[in-house]
Amino acid sequence: MSAQTVTLDTIHHFLEQKRLAMIGISRDPKDFSAMLFNELLRRGYEVIPVNPNAATVLDRTCFARVQDIQPPVEAALLMTSPDVTESVVVDCAQAGIRHIWMYSAGGKGAVSLKAVAFCEEHGIHVVPGECPFMFFPHNGFHRLHGFIRKISGHYPKHEHHA
Repeated sequence: MSAQTVTLDTIHHFLEQKRLAMIGISRDPKDFSAMLFNELLRRGYEVIPVNPNAATVLDRTCFARVQDIQPPVEAALLMTSPDVTESVVVDCAQAGIRHIWMYSAGGKGAVSLKAVAFCEEHGIHVVPGECPFMFFPHNGFHRLHGFIRKISGHYPKHEHHA
């Protein structure tokens, strides 16, 4: 699987998870990860920050490892570098996470093919790439970006069952 073959069904299943971990969130409130974190909160998600270098992020308790979150979450949004993603997916599997989104808005982002393969081997639904902003309803510029990707043929499609 690659970022080009991710389906809308996988994306929608991830977005249906209303309680999730954001792994690799920055301590900088102006960082894109903080903006995405706040947007998820605004849209009714319970987002738990995970960063081993911070006790709090955006005035919320931050966990060093996804396995430390209680009660456990079933989804994780990875804002990590690809090499970190490879170890984080192992942590996610140990924590019982069934849905992982490896953030990317261009370039590799958090995507690691080795990590994607690990997820597939362990029955974890994975979105390898893409930006969640493109898939939120009523989201101005980001929806426009999604529209441009649709007409260029680079937007995820629904699964087709034979």
